[in-house]
Amino acid sequence: MSLRTRLTLVAAGAVAVVVVLASTATYFLMRHELYSQVDTQLAKHAGDRNAVFGDFSPYAGDYVAVVAPDGSANNPHGIPIDSAITNVARGNAHGFFRNVRVFETSAREWVTLRERVQPLQPGAVVVVHNIDYIGHDLDQLRLVLVLVALGGIAIAAAGARLLSSATLAPVRRLTAAAQRIAETGEPSERVPEGGRGELATLGASFNTMLASLEESLETQRRFVADASHELRTPLTSLQTNIDVLRGDRELVPEQRRKVLEDLHRESQEMRSLIASLLELARAGGAQPEKTAFQLDELVEDAIERAQMRFPAVTWQPYRIEPTVVDGYRDRMERAVWNILENAGKWSGDGDSVEISLTAGELRVRDHGPGFEEEDRPLVFDRFYRAARARSMPGAGLGLAIVREVAEAHGGTVMAENAEGGGALLRLALDGSARPGVVTTNS
Repeated sequence: MSLRTRLTLVAAGAVAVVVVLASTATYFLMRHELYSQVDTQLAKHAGDRNAVFGDFSPYAGDYVAVVAPDGSANNPHGIPIDSAITNVARGNAHGFFRNVRVFETSAREWVTLRERVQPLQPGAVVVVHNIDYIGHDLDQLRLVLVLVALGGIAIAAAGARLLSSATLAPVRRLTAAAQRIAETGEPSERVPEGGRGELATLGASFNTMLASLEESLETQRRFVADASHELRTPLTSLQTNIDVLRGDRELVPEQRRKVLEDLHRESQEMRSLIASLLELARAGGAQPEKTAFQLDELVEDAIERAQMRFPAVTWQPYRIEPTVVDGYRDRMERAVWNILENAGKWSGDGDSVEISLTAGELRVRDHGPGFEEEDRPLVFDRFYRAARARSMPGAGLGLAIVREVAEAHGGTVMAENAEGGGALLRLALDGSARPGVVTTNS
């Protein structure tokens, strides 16, 4: 069942309940009013002395009888006298109104003590009035109310359907857009955002989602294209060197050594590139549980590794404070290494790199050429390589990984030109770092 049909049924059902309740209340109010008018007339007629003692009532449609306490009655019209009436005549019961059948006719009967209308005269007065017209009027009223109820429900259903169609038009546009996007795979379409209220907000949110999806798909396409491009270069070089080794031409030992060194370098670059791609892919997927680890120990290990990788560079750690981080140790280890490796690659022989870890912020400053102003806003983008970095090994993913890891830990990373020359990278982890050491329960 569609939402429009459900809304129509709900609206029609609500109107039906209201109409039925209103019709029922109207019917019983009118019925009560008609009987009240008759009862008032009967009480008035019973108080008329002529009506009581005369053989005939002076009021059209009235039949009158006077019943004595012993059960005898002045009853010229033959009104049925039963025990309820004789009980009133003896004073054993109060007067009452009731509906009776007299001479195959619907009638209203009023029974009261005679002494209420004729003092010192015991017995009861019975006044009967024909009310066939009331039954006829109530039958007509029922018919009218049923027709009004059915018409009201039909009109309400039609109105509810029109209203639901107009109200759900934005939802239908959203549905149609979603179906077209599912068929074409292109989220470039947008839906109109006119109007006010929740549906207009829904349309705006839907367009925001489409924009985010389009941007995500575009980023994914660029990522795949860039990754394919970056992988093609080392693969081509590997294939060329392998073809040389498999060729028929005999290589002298020096040539063979050079080819093998190229193969080793290209395989290492390929391995590093694949590892970086996997790290970036993992950043967008499910994450393992966070654990507490010592960031200062991780930084010290990375510095030892950098000293072995770049022995011509002087690594100067100072003020490495004990720092605990709640996060992902393996990812943080890679981010810290990428920062140090970046500083080592841009440092010349004899240059120094200063490292500090204070107040949850890692600062790494080198004495290389620093950042060009046009490059600095882009150094954390995937596959971005400055003009003077294109001759160096790497795929432009190292600092992009640093930013992904920083954001995964609620932190930030910034690239600056240090005072006096060189680059300064600052990895701030205020959201997940705290001073101290990890404590274990024994």
